[in-house]
Amino acid sequence: MSAMWQGCLADTDYFELRSSGGHDYGVWVTTPPRYDPATTQVPVVYVLDGNWAVGMTAPLIVTQLDPIQRIQPYLQVSVGYAGEEAQHWARLRNRDLVPPGEPIAEEFIDAVETGIQTGAMTREEADAYLAELRETHADAFLDFLTAELHPRIERDYGTAASGHGLFGYSYGGLFSLYTWLTGCTLFESIGAGSPGVAGADSQIFAQLQEMGDRQHAAKLHVTLNELELLGDLAIYQNITKYTATVLHRLTSRSGAVTSAVLRETHVTGLQASFLSYLRTCRAIA
Repeated sequence: MSAMWQGCLADTDYFELRSSGGHDYGVWVTTPPRYDPATTQVPVVYVLDGNWAVGMTAPLIVTQLDPIQRIQPYLQVSVGYAGEEAQHWARLRNRDLVPPGEPIAEEFIDAVETGIQTGAMTREEADAYLAELRETHADAFLDFLTAELHPRIERDYGTAASGHGLFGYSYGGLFSLYTWLTGCTLFESIGAGSPGVAGADSQIFAQLQEMGDRQHAAKLHVTLNELELLGDLAIYQNITKYTATVLHRLTSRSGAVTSAVLRETHVTGLQASFLSYLRTCRAIA
């Protein structure tokens, strides 16, 4: 990492990795304060949407030194996109973070159209954004995280064998929820911030039905934002409504599921959601 970026993100390395599917990913690895793998091995917390999230989440690694509420030591791996594709991260994430076969909610299409009308995106950008939602591969991306990226992190950084975590927000939160419902055994705790469960026909509900009465050992922490529910955007209202429905079905039978409502918008909630996950799932008792 260059001297400039090192000054902004202390103790952070950066490398790029091409998946077996031919996609290029940028990976930021932030080590905890005074980390020495020769004496102490720590688990990994994977954070999605690295191009956006790394600057707001990686600095929170100092919570491991908080004298009032210390967080269990962890090494953070933020995963985003590399090279020319990095500028298109906002649409490429649709391909990787959304479960296969997930319907595109009409309210979401309406929100994209509003973005065109307000000048937030061009018609070409909107079409490319929606195109990535028509063939989604969260299953392939999960395989990349667990079978390709994680072995490299283990090898290069000497991490612990267990105790790993995953955090995602928005569509990243949808991916986190999807991952928890698959029963993936790599992660012992998963944070899902404002997961994009936008309709009653979401694949998440199909996963819930398939899960039946089975229990998953991993902790799941879900956050929602008060201003999503109380605002006037239908897509955000739907996300809170349907995520609440998921929570009602889960918390009635599993003590491993926790939740919190934050006083944020969808845009401002990422860092607060990550901190809520750390405090709930990774605090030192």
